[in-house]
This record gives sequence, C-alpha cells and structure tokens, in this order.
Amino acid sequence: MESRSNTRIILWLAAALFALFIAFQLVQPRLVNPPVTAELAAPPEVKRILKTSCYNCHSNETQLLWYDRIAPASWLVASDVYQARKHLNFSEIGKLPAAQQKAALYEAVNMIQLGAMPLPSYTMLHPQAHVSFGDLAVLKNYLNPPAPTLAPDEAAKTAADAQYEHLIHAGAAPLTVEPAPNGVPYIPGYKDWKVLSTTNRFDNKTLRVIFGNDVAMKAIAEHHTNPWPDGTTFAKTAWFQQIDANGDTKTGAFFQVEFMIKDAHKYASTEGWGFARWRGADLKPYGKDAAFTNECTGCHAPLRHNDYVYSFPLEGQQ
Repeated sequence: MESRSNTRIILWLAAALFALFIAFQLVQPRLVNPPVTAELAAPPEVKRILKTSCYNCHSNETQLLWYDRIAPASWLVASDVYQARKHLNFSEIGKLPAAQQKAALYEAVNMIQLGAMPLPSYTMLHPQAHVSFGDLAVLKNYLNPPAPTLAPDEAAKTAADAQYEHLIHAGAAPLTVEPAPNGVPYIPGYKDWKVLSTTNRFDNKTLRVIFGNDVAMKAIAEHHTNPWPDGTTFAKTAWFQQIDANGDTKTGAFFQVEFMIKDAHKYASTEGWGFARWRGADLKPYGKDAAFTNECTGCHAPLRHNDYVYSFPLEGQQ
C-alpha cells in the first residue's frame, strides 16, 4: 500500500514538473537580429574564425541551435547575447575608428588567450566554437603583421627622449588636469612610485610601465594581493615604441597613463576598482561619460580570480 502511495506521489511530481516545463516554453524571450550596418573588415581567414567562435553572441547574425531555444536555457542565452552585443558587436564595429577596432579585437584575442572566451559553458555545448592554437595565431598575426624595419627618425627620437625626461624624471610643469568622466582625479605623484612590471602591446606598438603606490608595495611584501587592500593604486604609463640607430626598441612619444584605485565600497559597481585614463602630453581625460569604465571592467573580467589585476610584480619584489 505504501509502495503504491509513493508511486502516485512520484507520478504527480513528474507530471507537475512536465507541466512546468511546458509552461516555460510559452514564455520565450524575444531575440532578434538587427541589420548588419558596419561589419568588421578583415581577411577571410580571420572572418572565418570570428564567425565560428564569436558571431553567435557578438554580432547581429546570431544563429541558435534547437537546444538553445529550450527554456529556461533560452532565457540565459538571450541575456548573454544582448550583453555580448553591447560590449563587442562585429556587425557594427566598422563604425569605430581603425585604432578602436584594433583595440577591441586585441581585447577579444586577449580573452581567448586567457581562456575566458568563448565561455567554457558555451563551448561545452558548442564545441565547434573552440579556438585552436592555430586559429589564435592567425588572429594575433592579423593584429601584428610583419612590417619592414624603418630607418630611425633621429629628430623624433630626440623629441621623445626630451618629453620622457620632462614627464618622468625632471617633473613636468604643473598642469590643470580635469578628472576622468567618472570623477576619478589625476594623480601626478605616481612618477615617484616604484615600478612593478612592464608590458608590451603588440597591437598598437606601445611599451608600458606599471607603477604601484606604498599600499600596493606593502601588500606585495605581505603577500596580500588577492584581494588587494583598499587604497592600492596602480599607474600604467604607455609610450609609443621608437627604434634607435642600433635597432633597439625604446620609448617614443608619450601615449597615455591609466589608473586603477582599489576601494571595494566606493567602486563596488566596477568590481571594486576605480578606473581612469588620460591621453597625450596634455593629459586629456578619456571617455565621453562614466560609461567608459565598461571597457575597463570588460577587459579585466578574465582576471576576476586575481582581483581583476593583470600585472604581476617583477621578480625580487615579492
């Protein structure tokens, strides 16, 4: 008797779950493909890789498979696609200046290299979206094509060296520097901080030096870097590459300086970090409005398990 009762309960539960599943299918999100207005202009091999691995979320040419349309999974798919299009849309990227297009693609390649994109949960059900090492090499070569070695421009080098000495070593004359659109102020004293690391951006041919303030240095000494303590501040300066008469690559003209300021409460909406950027020797704030930080958080998202920080201290500073 008890066995029959348990069987009826299981059947009723199964029926209820089936009815709920059917009800879910009646509430489907509206996912439309707007017109393609300014698609990325790239070689066929590059387009093939992007179409296979990226376009289903990052374009207006989304093609859902039958299991992508089953609720509640379809709700997550629609949300992911709309968020992906906001961050990077290969159907509209052609509207941007060439340098911004290249920077957006560099970020995409960086995320692929770090294993953050395509999302592991996506490739489990869409294995064809996996980016092979060969495909990744094609994308990197597209961003950094071989170029003929140019004769050094001694006048430009002399001007760049003078600018470097003025901005970094000698100390620039005081400037009235406007805060970033999100209110983060410029910090002129970063030039006296210690150097933590250096990087090289192959896509825009810049050399970068990362400085850390006293809070950052103390956190490194105490191995307290994940998460970094509030007050930690990084400054990343970028200089265009310059080739000297010996063929060595050195710093050229100043490009920009960026800051990351840790305050878990104040900057909770941007992963606990205040982001800001100033470009050119006149230190013009970057971004039309505070939404520019979406670029920053999107770029640093793959490092969420490292408190969103890319840079690691140079050997010997730990």
